[in-house]
Amino acid sequence: MSNSIVSSHRRVSLTAGILYLLTFVSLPTLVLYNSVKGANYVVGPGPDTAVIVGGLLEIIVALAGIGTAVALWSVLKKQNESLALGLVASRTLEAATIFVGVAFLLSIVTLRKAGVGSGGLVTSHALVALYNRIFLLGQSFMPAIDDALLGFMLYQSRLVPRALSRIGLIGSPVLIIGFLLVLFGAIGQRSSLAGLFALPVAFFEFVLGVWLVVKGFNPEAVAALESKNRPSLTTAQG
Repeated sequence: MSNSIVSSHRRVSLTAGILYLLTFVSLPTLVLYNSVKGANYVVGPGPDTAVIVGGLLEIIVALAGIGTAVALWSVLKKQNESLALGLVASRTLEAATIFVGVAFLLSIVTLRKAGVGSGGLVTSHALVALYNRIFLLGQSFMPAIDDALLGFMLYQSRLVPRALSRIGLIGSPVLIIGFLLVLFGAIGQRSSLAGLFALPVAFFEFVLGVWLVVKGFNPEAVAALESKNRPSLTTAQG
């Protein structure tokens, strides 16, 4: 395998790893959004900086999420082009829900700045409810689809250690179970138990990001993919 191919795959793994780590920058929103989700935010005093910063962080996460799938596309399509395309699509759908969620919360800021007063309380509460619902669909369900696709392709290709791929494959159904429990009201969306169901997927994506930055792809697996997708001599002559 030529040095240019090795260098190209190293750039892909490094880019994807950095983008995966960037998807964790929205963690501060757990605190930043406390005020805007308050019952009387629209009629209360104080700056809107925390909400705006939180929205910007979520936008970064949305774009980074798409970037991870796009960055990995050139490699994963050699394993399974349909599933690789599915990963790009699912990441894009997840990003779309994040953008809509941010729009809901920023709309509350707009109402507050417009001075709607107590008349805007019902609307602001509805917008918070909509944010929570779309968060449940986008950031509590779609990552399970993302990681099922990615975990399977990584497991089959051996681009990273199979033990790491298994975490994604195990975390995906665990997250779906947690999603269903929240959806049917068995556990609270912001409860510690809901967080536990999300932990394997979060752990998989964080460790994968670190691995791709530090170690990159398995060179033998990359060589196998290149060989698999290299046209045979007979085909080339034909």
